[in-house]
Amino acid sequence: MQIGSRRCILNPVSGDGEHADYVPRLMRARGFEVRETTGPGDALALGREAGRDSVSELAVCGGDGTINEVVRGLHDAGHLSDVTLSVVPAGTANLLAGNVGITDLEHGVEVADTGEKRAVDVGMAGDEPFLVSCIAGLPADASVSTSGELKERFGTLAFFITGVQETLRFDGLDIDIEAVGEDGPFTWSGTATCLLVGNARKFVGEGGQGDMEDGLLDVAVVEQMPAGNLVAEAIGQRLLALDTEGVTHVRANEISVSGDGDELTFSRDGELSTHESLTLSVRERALTLRVGAGYEPNPE
Repeated sequence: MQIGSRRCILNPVSGDGEHADYVPRLMRARGFEVRETTGPGDALALGREAGRDSVSELAVCGGDGTINEVVRGLHDAGHLSDVTLSVVPAGTANLLAGNVGITDLEHGVEVADTGEKRAVDVGMAGDEPFLVSCIAGLPADASVSTSGELKERFGTLAFFITGVQETLRFDGLDIDIEAVGEDGPFTWSGTATCLLVGNARKFVGEGGQGDMEDGLLDVAVVEQMPAGNLVAEAIGQRLLALDTEGVTHVRANEISVSGDGDELTFSRDGELSTHESLTLSVRERALTLRVGAGYEPNPE
């Protein structure tokens, strides 16, 4: 093995921070050089550095935000398609890890060393990559502020429930959508409570892992609902059904979103950005990712 071909970028303050001492020892024992972040933006810079150094195996120990920064850095360095990425979950939500079959820190270390490799899609929000999802219309931190009880009851949809509970005065998004769907062109205009675009996750049916190898994004548009009448469990039931009135679902390889003269705020794997309009697309099977045994190549 070439020296430096295996590297781990570790965020020591992700989650509860208890991993900071022993994960480096575990990773070094498996031949990974460890680089630690010390502040905001470091994961992005270390991702770029790993790309410039042509690192072949890159593990990321942290939460979804840390992973997103590293992926952006690899993309900036033009190295995204040349690296094998793995995830050692140490964040609060760990959405990507959960959707690719990685159960905990120790399992993530094992998968980083010997896990199966899959070529997976990378979502693009304009020029910025994302692996899990890109959402608009909800607080950016909803996905990581959800209670354990709601996560247990509603799984991947719990963040939505929390978001609505925190935004009773939310006025909705006035948006126009044009998409190239698997069944042809698709358009939607109106006021929405939220727009949910998933790559590694889906937001309707039973939720859970999305198909990361089909070249399509899983899109759900939830129409505006009177916030004062919303009950968390009722919202969960609405989104759990594929044919629910007020929830429009389409699978698309490209979707363009524009606001009615106002800037829209998007949360891309937890990273905020604002746009008057944004095009989301897919780079099909553009990243090699190590996955756990629970990963489903063709989830229903």
